[in-house]
Amino acid sequence: MSTARTGGREDAHAAYVPIAEHGLIGDLRTAALAAADGRIDWFCAPRFDSPSLFGSLLDAGKGGCWRMDPVCGVASRQQFYFPDTNILITRMLTEDGIVEVQDFMPVLRRHDPGHRQRLVRRVSAVRGTMAMRSLIAPRLNYGRDRHVRELHGYTAEFSSAELTVRVRSSVPLTAREEDEADAVAEFSLRAGESALFVLETCEPGADCPREPLPPERAEELFRATVAFWRDWLGQSRYTGRWREMVHRSALTLKLLTHEPTGAVVAAPTLGLPEEIGGGRNWDYRYVWIRDAAFSLYALLRLGFTEEAEAFVEWLVRCLRRGGDGELGPLRVLYSIDGHADLPEEELTHLEGYRGSAPVRVGNRAADQLQLDIYGELVDSIYLFNKYGKGISWETWSDLCAALDWLLDHWDGADESIWETRAGRRRHTYSRVMCWVAVERMIRMAHQRGLPADLPRWTAVRDLLYRQVMAEGWHEELGSFVQRLGGEGTPPPGILDASLLVMPMVKFLSPKDPRFLSTLDAIGAGLVADSLVFRYDASESADGLDGTEGTFSICSFWWVEALTRTGRVEEARLALEKMFTYANHLGQYAEQIGVTGEQLGNFPQAFTHLALISAAVNLDRAMG
Repeated sequence: MSTARTGGREDAHAAYVPIAEHGLIGDLRTAALAAADGRIDWFCAPRFDSPSLFGSLLDAGKGGCWRMDPVCGVASRQQFYFPDTNILITRMLTEDGIVEVQDFMPVLRRHDPGHRQRLVRRVSAVRGTMAMRSLIAPRLNYGRDRHVRELHGYTAEFSSAELTVRVRSSVPLTAREEDEADAVAEFSLRAGESALFVLETCEPGADCPREPLPPERAEELFRATVAFWRDWLGQSRYTGRWREMVHRSALTLKLLTHEPTGAVVAAPTLGLPEEIGGGRNWDYRYVWIRDAAFSLYALLRLGFTEEAEAFVEWLVRCLRRGGDGELGPLRVLYSIDGHADLPEEELTHLEGYRGSAPVRVGNRAADQLQLDIYGELVDSIYLFNKYGKGISWETWSDLCAALDWLLDHWDGADESIWETRAGRRRHTYSRVMCWVAVERMIRMAHQRGLPADLPRWTAVRDLLYRQVMAEGWHEELGSFVQRLGGEGTPPPGILDASLLVMPMVKFLSPKDPRFLSTLDAIGAGLVADSLVFRYDASESADGLDGTEGTFSICSFWWVEALTRTGRVEEARLALEKMFTYANHLGQYAEQIGVTGEQLGNFPQAFTHLALISAAVNLDRAMG
């Protein structure tokens, strides 16, 4: 880790805003993180998986950012979303007055092929007279590409061989003495006045506007964006006890949707660590098949059928592209346009968030075998067939071809849900989800009268079930465990929180004595104050160095498992506790550390999907 700029490790840490002190904005093509101190320190454009142009979240010195600061310093800050929207407002309270920064990316129409990508920052003085300074310091291609800066009065242009970034402003933009690559605006606002900045990305040679923007244009964009988000959220059918948290989760999920393709990315960030200073740092700007069932369940339960239909179409396109080799017709994860070639590399020039190197781009898990994804895929399409518009003959044919492959390969070892890197094992969770794949196909065949090899399917379904019950059960622990035994050998006694989903996927009744015993074992071994570890990393030998925090999705699975077993008061308390671990905006990273800090990529779709499911089911159980 480089500390030359800061004088030591603690000073270096101070240069980074905590992960939780961020909010997400976006335009359904990409997203940006705006910190509570007024800086934008993460932004990839023009797509979620494009290289960053602001990336100081991963290297405070080399990554680039866009600052917005009162000259007199700040006494306190507040950050919130404009009600029922994804417009982020940061208020800075100073001795000279109060200033408000509105950050948003306009989305004016649904499914707009002529969409213009803009990141808008409107700065307004609420009280007093405010002297402000804005530093625009992009670092293109993860900080690897040099760029040329051109200033044209109210416009600053930053150009590399691959991308041009243009900022138009209502106040003059000038050179920064310290660095010829940056631009600065210094301006003063009295109460009621505002300044406008609009960032646009342009492909080389594209004709992009340069004229300055009048502040009143911001009001037009603001109102149109408010209308878009409120119109979208108005489709929600949820009216339960936790409306604010559920709707914020829904709005966050929508921000993680790539509207042109219908794909939902796991998170908009890469490289945020599961342990400060550790090496478990991954790129999550892709689409995991595993998220599909949870995404569709959440979207359908809340009433967002259009998004569910688009996601199913995306899933089927991926399935249709697949082959039948060792990894089968389905891959673990895909790019937003459905490609599975995602080679993993390290960005060695970046020090990582608070020194947490390496920073990885791409994801080697795309080349893993995870048999459980067939269960998640088929379950998601089963739900859509049941609650949505129904599936086509072509989709059924594609599913049957995928199931044929699975019926020949289900009894192998794999890396399974947690994407371990210690070699393949025979995972109990994978067998459960293979059972789900076969069982849901049988259900759809019966419901729709679709052609199916039911004798073969039924035989394999029953074989899978018996194997889990015989080889996935640890008699001494009184629990289902992470890996299967076999041939009279008991399974290793490793608890695994993924097995909390057994009643959710209808594998076991929530009142089954074996599941109740598993719930108690997980509660004793993996749960701490409603926070749930996915497994004990010291026992599991997952092939990765270092430790990790608790997994927030597992914590919401815990809530739902308590709900389904009738322990409703415990479930309600656990859910309320989990809400206290959200950040100030109601958003969650992948993990929560033992001292309550948010860790891992942020915000994570999987966590918000599980929150919605837990809240909806607990609401129903409470009446």
